[in-house]
Amino acid sequence: MYINLINHYVPELVIPNSYFKEKNGLDNEWITKRTGITERRKATLGENTETMALKVVKESIPSLPYNISEIDLIIGATYTPFDTVVSLAHSIQNHFDIKNAKAVTVTSACSSFVNAVEIAQGYFSMDKAKKVLIIASEHNTAYSKVSDIQSGHLWGDGAAAIFISKERVTTNDIKIIDVITKGLGNIGQASEAVHLRPLNGGLRMPIGKDIFINAIAHMVNILLEILIKNNMGINDLNYLVAHQANIRILENIRKILKLSKDKMIVNLDKLGNTGCASTPIALSENYHKFSKGDLIGVTVFGGGYSSGALLLEI
Repeated sequence: MYINLINHYVPELVIPNSYFKEKNGLDNEWITKRTGITERRKATLGENTETMALKVVKESIPSLPYNISEIDLIIGATYTPFDTVVSLAHSIQNHFDIKNAKAVTVTSACSSFVNAVEIAQGYFSMDKAKKVLIIASEHNTAYSKVSDIQSGHLWGDGAAAIFISKERVTTNDIKIIDVITKGLGNIGQASEAVHLRPLNGGLRMPIGKDIFINAIAHMVNILLEILIKNNMGINDLNYLVAHQANIRILENIRKILKLSKDKMIVNLDKLGNTGCASTPIALSENYHKFSKGDLIGVTVFGGGYSSGALLLEI
């Protein structure tokens, strides 16, 4: 599998930590020390999960090395849908009139993007698709409450578009060496630690400690698993992109893996937790740093729980 193009969109509205002082009593120093977040982006009036996705796809089309009509599978990835009937994938298909594509939307919390890549792999292996568009888009602020002391200050909004083909299209394609995912719904306090119940409180994170412990352990474990499977080690990685949830989680992962700081990609300080869109946004933002032949590791952990990892070669 090959990534032909990756692009991202974040809203223009910046919400600094100072905004929360009068909303939930938390000041800039406390939020920054505990989370590493100094600001985040918030969708403005009229923006939502679908509009952000549409915008990033539209902006990608001029750089796409083939016509968007050649897409034969669209996979939406989100846990913050604008519409639960007209799914994210179907909205994209409708707007861009992609006639010959299958359309499906997957939700596995912050692991959804990596799950979508694995679904694409399955369609490719069955010869049911050749070109896939994955859309990861999260409108966290629509479901969260700024007054929530536990997690109201964590969330940011954003979207990413990832175009993937079964065969190489151009010499600039990013090779997806491997992808693996795991369901972890049977561990810890998976069903209660973080949840989004639209009719009962929205997006909440009541048991952060359980998430913290399991996120570190399972993002490390699944990354090592995919490396070992491909006869590689941590020292082979040029960069690591982990789910952008909390700087203390990222720092623990980095120290356990004995990675230097310059190998760890971080964007949560400016964007907050953008859910399953966080890793593709980070890849898109930092693409200019990568050199031909670089090996990139991606590791994620999602509420519910779940984990996943990618190995990419630039």
